[in-house]
Amino acid sequence: TCFDFSSTNVDGRCLLFPAPEQVKAGTYKLHFDTGAYWQWLGYTSFYPYVEVVFTVTERTWKLHIPLLISPFSYTTYKGS
Repeated sequence: TCFDFSSTNVDGRCLLFPAPEQVKAGTYKLHFDTGAYWQWLGYTSFYPYVEVVFTVTERTWKLHIPLLISPFSYTTYKGS
């Protein structure tokens, strides 16, 4: 299921992620167009995109999945 397409705000947050009542148990994938982001900033990126795949085991009312990036690396984790 594709929920939506969005861009991050000035705080780096994507506020249009599914409403809490839509986040049910299942496997989800976030696709970040990191190459376009770095190009917009005037840099070249080693990674044209980053996909983060994660599993929600039970309905949740809050998801926080940070993506920390540089032109040549990235990391992610389950935030609180």
